[in-house]
Amino acid sequence: MDDVMPEPEPEPQDTTVGPAQDAAFEPAAPAPLGVPLTPTGHPGVDALLGRLADADHLAADGHLEVYEDVHRGLRSELTSLDTVRPGPTPPNNLRS
Repeated sequence: MDDVMPEPEPEPQDTTVGPAQDAAFEPAAPAPLGVPLTPTGHPGVDALLGRLADADHLAADGHLEVYEDVHRGLRSELTSLDTVRPGPTPPNNLRS
């Protein structure tokens, strides 16, 4: 006669993820994404795009303010392209 012992039941595992799982849990610090910035040749636009790097040093909840500021600036730059700028005067033989 074989005496077979039943296997012990496995203990329930904690499936909690995040701070409740480990009291020492700390999210990663903000870090640059390393996205390369190619200059556009337009100083105003390049300055605004450079401002996006400010978000690299902020927590995620601070990104929105930077993104909105850059968006406003880019819209302003685009709007300024629509303003009528005096161009060169055509030569005398092309004037009506």
